[in-house]
Amino acid sequence: MKLINYTVTGVTRSGAIVGEKIIDLNYAFQAFLKAKGKYRYKEIAHAYVPDNTDELYQGGKESIQLAQTGIDFILENPDSFDKKAIYNRNEVKIEAPVLNPGKIICVGHNYREHILEMGRELPSYPVIFAKFANTILGPEDDIPFYPISKQLDYEAEFTFVIGKKARNVSEEEALNYVAGYTITNDVTYRDIQRRTIQWLQGKTVDGTAPMGPYLVTSDELSDPSGLDIVLKVNDEVRQQTNTSNQVFDTKKLVSFLSSLMTLEPGDVVLTGTPGGVGVAMDPPQFLKDGDVVTIEIDKIGVLENKVKKVEVLTKVT
Repeated sequence: MKLINYTVTGVTRSGAIVGEKIIDLNYAFQAFLKAKGKYRYKEIAHAYVPDNTDELYQGGKESIQLAQTGIDFILENPDSFDKKAIYNRNEVKIEAPVLNPGKIICVGHNYREHILEMGRELPSYPVIFAKFANTILGPEDDIPFYPISKQLDYEAEFTFVIGKKARNVSEEEALNYVAGYTITNDVTYRDIQRRTIQWLQGKTVDGTAPMGPYLVTSDELSDPSGLDIVLKVNDEVRQQTNTSNQVFDTKKLVSFLSSLMTLEPGDVVLTGTPGGVGVAMDPPQFLKDGDVVTIEIDKIGVLENKVKKVEVLTKVT
């Protein structure tokens, strides 16, 4: 399943992409329950297949399976419900597959070639930092370039979302706690990042985590190893690697992070970026207004966003 949130007429709801159609998960499951003669079908549907993905992930695999049941029903019975449950893609705005996660955990220095280009040694433990929900953008949004810096950089990141409460999870069981996989661009203001030894300032500016194009659920992508990653700026390849080059793979990260903190459904983990970031080029090549950043990851899809300069209005007194 390819999970998204979508917006139409100013309302954002959980959905799935099926071919060129957008299916409203909650309405599809309502339709299924109503056809089965269930009383309180609205309330039951909201409990098991909520109208937003943040709550949907809390239902774990059961909610995903029931959402698929609703999809199958509404595609076979498109006129069976009084709410619109099927849209063409051009009728809606596709949003990120996670809107308000409790945690966005980022991993630094996790690709061998990137560690070498930055002149560092391979870490013994994952280097972690954070982003926040204010950074999340959807696959159809522009990346805002605020006039606080001239060093806007890109970072292609293979990303997973937690689907079940995890604490002290073994590597052998780790993938059972993953809801699915997506792509994030860990957009970074480099000079602001380097103001202090902590990176947080340059990583948490509004709109610095474009995410998408959807979340591929773990039943469809059961093995996150060996996936090719390519990032292009205006069709020029800048980053190219494979998840097999990670120092700490998904299994190790779930196990390690869950030994430090309780991971909750909907938590997002960015697993690090490969070599080829703009700041490491000679000379450095930073993003500018109008640039198009495209990230493609095998078995997931393509995330593409344009950089847009944010004009600052001068206050007239």
